[in-house]
Amino acid sequence: MSLPTFTMVDAAPTPVGPFSHAAEADGWVFLTGQMPTDPVDDRAPLPEGVAAQTRRVMDNLILVLAGVGLTLDHVVSVRIFLTEFKRDYDAMNAVYKSYFLPKPLPARTCIGVTGLARDALVEIDFVARRP
Repeated sequence: MSLPTFTMVDAAPTPVGPFSHAAEADGWVFLTGQMPTDPVDDRAPLPEGVAAQTRRVMDNLILVLAGVGLTLDHVVSVRIFLTEFKRDYDAMNAVYKSYFLPKPLPARTCIGVTGLARDALVEIDFVARRP
């Protein structure tokens, strides 16, 4: 097993905590959960509503994937965290599946949580695999 590598992606949003955007070991790439923050201005207000926040989160994850030379085709597993699970699940799913369908879908877990950084409504992380 090789030592892990840790990557910060210049185009991706500034992390809201002390972590790397991605960590890789033996071809497995773990992307830190992304928030709906603006990659250009991390002080900008978060988008309104879970649909807009989900789009921003997915776009931020795509920036991180690109920064490590991968695409959505390499995503194996997804974890989604929602602060308003019952209210926002359907709206989040409508946006989420627009990024993956009609391709085979990665494995996924969706969890209701009591709070997220910056009072976000959604956070998503990925596990990807290099070919």
